[in-house]
Amino acid sequence: MNNSLLKVHRILLLTVLTMLMGCTESKVKKVDQLPNIIYVLADDLGYGDVGIYNANGMIPTPHIDKLAKEGMRFTDAHSSSSVCTPTRYGILTGRYNWRSTLKMGVLTGKSDALIPPSRTTVASLLKKQGYHTAYIGKWHLGWNWAKKKEGIDEGAGWNYEDFDNIDFSKPIKNSPNDLGFDYAYGHSGSLDMAPYVYVENGHATALPTATTENKEKYSWWRKGPTSPDFVHEQVTTNFFNKGIKYVKEKANKDRPFFLYLPLPSPHTPILPLEQWQGKSNLNPYADFLMMIDHYMGRLDQAIREAGIEENTLVVFTSDNGCSPEANLKLLREKGHNPSSIFRGHKADIFEGGHRVPFIIKWPAKIKAGKVSDEIINLNDFIATAAAITDYQLQDNEAEDSYDLMPVLTGQNLDRPLREASVHHSIDGSFAIRKGKWKLAMCNDSGGWSYPNKNNKKVLATLEPVQLYNLKTDPGEKENLVVQFPDIVNELQALLTKYIREGRSTPGAPQANDGPSHWDQLWWLSSDQLSH
Repeated sequence: MNNSLLKVHRILLLTVLTMLMGCTESKVKKVDQLPNIIYVLADDLGYGDVGIYNANGMIPTPHIDKLAKEGMRFTDAHSSSSVCTPTRYGILTGRYNWRSTLKMGVLTGKSDALIPPSRTTVASLLKKQGYHTAYIGKWHLGWNWAKKKEGIDEGAGWNYEDFDNIDFSKPIKNSPNDLGFDYAYGHSGSLDMAPYVYVENGHATALPTATTENKEKYSWWRKGPTSPDFVHEQVTTNFFNKGIKYVKEKANKDRPFFLYLPLPSPHTPILPLEQWQGKSNLNPYADFLMMIDHYMGRLDQAIREAGIEENTLVVFTSDNGCSPEANLKLLREKGHNPSSIFRGHKADIFEGGHRVPFIIKWPAKIKAGKVSDEIINLNDFIATAAAITDYQLQDNEAEDSYDLMPVLTGQNLDRPLREASVHHSIDGSFAIRKGKWKLAMCNDSGGWSYPNKNNKKVLATLEPVQLYNLKTDPGEKENLVVQFPDIVNELQALLTKYIREGRSTPGAPQANDGPSHWDQLWWLSSDQLSH
C-alpha cells in the first residue's frame, strides 16, 4: 500500500474511532444525567389518610407531608382500579387492567402470572435505557409456582389445601425478573394471602416449615404454609430496610437505578410494631400508618445522606382507597375519614375507591410546593418514564399512559393532559371521567359500599347508570343522568371507543387480551340509554 492510501486509511480509522468514542461518551453522559427513580406504593391507603390531603384528618404523617411540600402533589389522581392486582398491572404496563385477562376481582398468592414476558413494563423499558432495576415488596400480579405433579385439580389459593401441590424447592417461572427487574424480592400476594414465603430472584429464601393463621379482628390472615424467615409483623419493615439498603448500594454508581417498592401495608393484616401501638389514639390502622410514615422518613434520610436527592425522582401513592377492614366506622366516629369528602372506599366505583394521594418529588425538575388539579392516572408512570429517558413508545406499549412531564415542569397546557380517564371496580363495573363529568355504567357502588348487588329492591328503583358533576358534587350525591342525556351519550360513546380500539392514547388500534366478555356490557351495543 502506498503512503497516500495508508494516510487516507489512517484518517478514516481515526474518524471512525472518534465517532465511536463520542457516541460512547454521549451515552454515558446521558445515563449519568438520568434521575434515579423510586416508586413507593402503599396498599389500601385512603386519599384522606395523608395529613396534607385532609384538613380534618387525625393521623399525623409529617414525613409524607414533607415529601409533598418539597415536591408536587396531585389532588385528582386515580388508580386504574379500586382493588390491588388491577392497579399494579396498570402501573407497570401503562395499560388499563381490564384489557388483561383479569376482568374483575384480584389474584391470590397462588395465581399464575398475569403479565406475559412479551409485554413491555416500566422495568423492562428502564432497563433497556441503562437503569439497574429492582422490585422489593408485595407483587400480587401472579407468578408460576413449580408443581409436584401436573394434571391435578387444584384450588385457586383461598384455602390451605390449595398449596399441597406446590414444590417450593424449585424456582418459579414468569417471575418479576422476566419482566425487566434485575433484582426481585418479595411475596406473591397480599400479606393475608398464603403462601407466606419470600422469593428472591425466582427462588424461595426458605422452605415453609409451618402453617400459620391469625383470626384476630385487625391482624387476621388466612391459614397457609409459612417459611421460618417470614414473620408477618416484620414484613413491612423488612421491605423498607431492604429498599434503603438498595438505595445506599446503588447511589452514585455509573448507572441510575429504579426501585419499585410496593408495600403490603396498611392492608390487612394490620400489624404496627409494638413501639407504634396506641400512638395514634385512634385504632391499629392509624398506628400502622404512622409507622409507614416514619419509614418514609428513613428512606428520605437515606437519599439525602447518599447525596443523590437533587436528581432522584420519588413517587408516593396508593393502589386504591382505604378498606373497610380499617374499621372505617370507628375512625369516622373519632373524626377521621380516610376518604375525606369523597363517597365510598376500596372496591367501589365511587371516588373513595380510586382517588388516591399522588406525590412526586424531583428537585432537579419539579419546583417545591406545587399543587396540581390535573386529572391523572397511575397508568401514566410508564409514559413519563419513557419521556424522561427519550424512549419512543410503540403502538403496542403503554396504550393508556400519558406523559406527566409537561405538568411536572410547569408548562402551560392549552387542554387537559388526558382526554378522559376510565375507572374500574372490583366487580368489573366501569366509569369514565371527562372534566367535571363522571359517568358510572352501573346503578350501584360496583363494590362493597351501599348500595351494592345485595340491595336488589333499592337498585330496582334507581336509574341504570349514574352521572355526577364532580365540580359541584364531589361527594356524588345527586345523579344527573335524566337532566343531561347528551352528556351521558357522549361519555358512553367515548368509553365504548376506548374499549373497542384497545387504547385511549393516540395510535393504531390494539387487541384486548383474554376471551371476549364485552357482551356482558349491555351499553356497548346501545346507541341510546333508556331512562
